[in-house]
Amino acid sequence: MRWLHQPHARTWRCAPADPAATTFHQHLPNYHPTPLINAGNAGNGTRLVCKDESERLGLPAFKILGASWAVHKLLNQRADTQVLVAATDGNHGRAVARAAAEHKRGCKVFVPNGVHPTAIEAIASEGAQVVRVAGSYDEAVHKAAEAAGAAGHALVQDTALPGYTDVPQWIVDGYATLFRELDAQLAVAPDLVVVPAGVGSLAQAAVTHYRSTGSATAVLTVEPVAAACVLASLRAGALTTVSTSDTIMAGLNCGTPSPAAWEHLRHGLDAAIAITDADSRAAAVELADAGIAAGPCGAAALAGARAALATELAGLLGIGATATVALISTEGPDANPH
Repeated sequence: MRWLHQPHARTWRCAPADPAATTFHQHLPNYHPTPLINAGNAGNGTRLVCKDESERLGLPAFKILGASWAVHKLLNQRADTQVLVAATDGNHGRAVARAAAEHKRGCKVFVPNGVHPTAIEAIASEGAQVVRVAGSYDEAVHKAAEAAGAAGHALVQDTALPGYTDVPQWIVDGYATLFRELDAQLAVAPDLVVVPAGVGSLAQAAVTHYRSTGSATAVLTVEPVAAACVLASLRAGALTTVSTSDTIMAGLNCGTPSPAAWEHLRHGLDAAIAITDADSRAAAVELADAGIAAGPCGAAALAGARAALATELAGLLGIGATATVALISTEGPDANPH
C-alpha cells in the first residue's frame, strides 16, 4: 500500500511554535493572510477548502514565511554574516535569496539535478549566485553546508544537520503562521490538514501547531512515489533515506526527512500517502476549475486527499460527510515549473 496510518498520533503532545514569528510577519509591509478557497466536496460529501499559497509576501510559494523569520533571527545573532547559503529544489532558495537581498547580503544557492531552468533563473533574478550540483537534493544540502563554513557565510536550511538545529527550527516557527491563519479563517480547527512533504518541515509545523494545542485535527502528508522518504521512514520506524528519481513535484523530490522534523512526524503525524505525477496533474486541473492556480507540489495536497478518501484511510482518520479537509496548496503554477 502507498499509505500508512499511525493510530496514536493525536494523543502526542509537544511545545508550540514561537508566536513571535507570526507577529514578525504581520508587521511586514506586504503581509496579508493568503486566501482560503472553497474547493468543493469529496465524493462522500466531505467539504474541501484550500489554503492558496500561490502569492505569499511577493513570491509564488509559502517558503518565504520560514526564510524571512530565520534570516531575521540569524542576522540578529550574527550581524557580521555577509553571505547566506542554501540548497533548494526551487522555492526555498528563491525565498532565501529574496531575504538576503532585503538585508543587503550576498547569497549562494546550490541546486540539484532536475531543477527546471526557469526556477534557476528565478533564483538568480533575486541576486543569488546559483551553483549547480550534479546529484540529488541531499547532495546539494551537503555542498551548501560545506560552503557555509567559509568566513562570513551562514547556512539557511530547513534540513537539520549534526550541530545545526536552530535555523531549521526558526524556519518551522515561520511556517506556523500559515496554520494560525488557517484556523482563524475557518473559525475552528479543520478535521484534517493535508500537507505536501519534502524533508518534512512544513509537516512538522502542522504537527507542532495541532499537537501543542490538544486539537483533534488529523495531519496527512503527501509525497511523490519517486521520493516518499517520510512514508519509508514511518514504515521503517527510523529515519530512512530513499533513492529519488524524476518527478514533476520537484520541490518534494527529497531523499531524507529532516532529523529535526522526524521526531514530530513519527509521533504526531496521523498518516502519510504517496501519489504519482498523474495524480498531481489531475488535481492541478481540478483546482484550476475551482479557480485555484496550483503547481504540481501544491496540487499534491488535493491528490493526496482524493487518494486517502478513496481508501479505508478515510475511516481510520475519522473523515466522514460532515468533515472539513484543509488542503495546503504550497505553490503557484509558475513557482517551480517542470
